[in-house]
Amino acid sequence: MADRAIEITGKSVDEAIADGLAQLGLTRDQVDVEILSRGSRGIFGLGSEPARVRLTPHRAATTGQPARPAAPPVTTPIKPPVSPPPTPPATPPQPATPPQPPVSQPAVSQPAVSQPAAPAPRTPRLADMEDEEEEEQAIAKRAGAPAETAAETISDAELEQMAADILSQMVRLMGFDAQVNATWHEADQPEGDRYLLLDIQGHDLSPLIGRRGETLASIQYLVRLMVNQRLKTWKNIVVDVDHYKERRVAQLTQLAHRMAEQVAQSGRAVSLEPMPPNERRIIHLALRDHDVVYTQSSGEGDRRKVHIVAKS
Repeated sequence: MADRAIEITGKSVDEAIADGLAQLGLTRDQVDVEILSRGSRGIFGLGSEPARVRLTPHRAATTGQPARPAAPPVTTPIKPPVSPPPTPPATPPQPATPPQPPVSQPAVSQPAVSQPAAPAPRTPRLADMEDEEEEEQAIAKRAGAPAETAAETISDAELEQMAADILSQMVRLMGFDAQVNATWHEADQPEGDRYLLLDIQGHDLSPLIGRRGETLASIQYLVRLMVNQRLKTWKNIVVDVDHYKERRVAQLTQLAHRMAEQVAQSGRAVSLEPMPPNERRIIHLALRDHDVVYTQSSGEGDRRKVHIVAKS
């Protein structure tokens, strides 16, 4: 019989405990159970992790003696501490030294620090259609790059082929006849990463876009998740349908400038219709360097919208 702790994994905590008890030949009340991980089912079966527990047999269980119940703790009343009598000082106290006035330090002139120049305005591009919130990337990174697994090295061409095959099979299973074109694009910002654009081309593909691009966003999320799960590392992949995102960027940019001109002439603020975070980001970027107006968002969830306001 085992005389030391063992670690067991299973689909659930209960299953792991049952397997461990079977290996030890003990019952539940003869071991201490420590739950190391409750596991995770992942998303669509991806990124799942097994439950892991540690079973430590009681000493009585390993020696064949019945376990004795633990004795109740004995409480001892606490008596208040008794302060000892003060001890007279060995030497007479010395008079306190009068405080000395502070010595003023000569002022040292600081050299003037030049402020960095403001960044030049830029035109929103396709990568700006990405969600301004990072929850999707964080989940996909956790599911695709576990700490204990080494990332797989892959070339750009191999990544193109893998991602295009995954997306093509997904679109085919959804009942659409289309082809996927893969191209690499440079980052739109200095701190950004290159991204792989997968553009789905074919006829009658509007259902793949969905209302406000929600279906397209879900397809992109799944493709990223499956690629990252295979490679165990994060790859920036953007999925588009017949250049829909590029056209949407252009439309929103034109709308932003047209509404800004209206606000500049009338002096009255304009509120746009509710938009998802990625589209609100396009409006903010288009007008962030405007001389006369500025933008701000208000509302919650699906009702959040952008307001274009004249500068005072």
